[in-house]
Amino acid sequence: MNDTRPFKVLGIQQIAIGGLSKEKLKALWVDRLGLDLTGSFRSERENVDEDICAIGSGPFKVEVDLMRPLDPEKKPAVHATPLNHVGLWIDDLPRAVEWLSANGVRFAPGGIRRGAAGFDICFLHPRGNAEFPVSGEGVLIELVQAPPEVIDAFSRRAG
Repeated sequence: MNDTRPFKVLGIQQIAIGGLSKEKLKALWVDRLGLDLTGSFRSERENVDEDICAIGSGPFKVEVDLMRPLDPEKKPAVHATPLNHVGLWIDDLPRAVEWLSANGVRFAPGGIRRGAAGFDICFLHPRGNAEFPVSGEGVLIELVQAPPEVIDAFSRRAG
């Protein structure tokens, strides 16, 4: 199956951590561990209020999203599992979605869309079903379209 895969996972793009209080999350990740706060994102549709932080820089920067739900009673429940999701850089997101879907991978609703950091994203569902039995087995996985400079940097590093 590897020989026919028309895309490549380049590296970790992000981790997302959920809780009921962004202040408590920031007390550890920003105030104590020293991550840089690089932005914020708020979406009623996604039920999220998040601060975007960074570890490292350049194409190897890893984003750390500190998220709280706008309404703890609504879905998606971004706080329900503290490690909400892992994001992976993908070199060709549309081809990845097409190939993975054809190979039984279940995607969460929403399709490819613009994410909080401005990249195109989509999510692999944490649970499979009869039609699409392959899933994150309890882990939500975000696929993130890598920009050209990230693709190039990973290509040089792998070279």
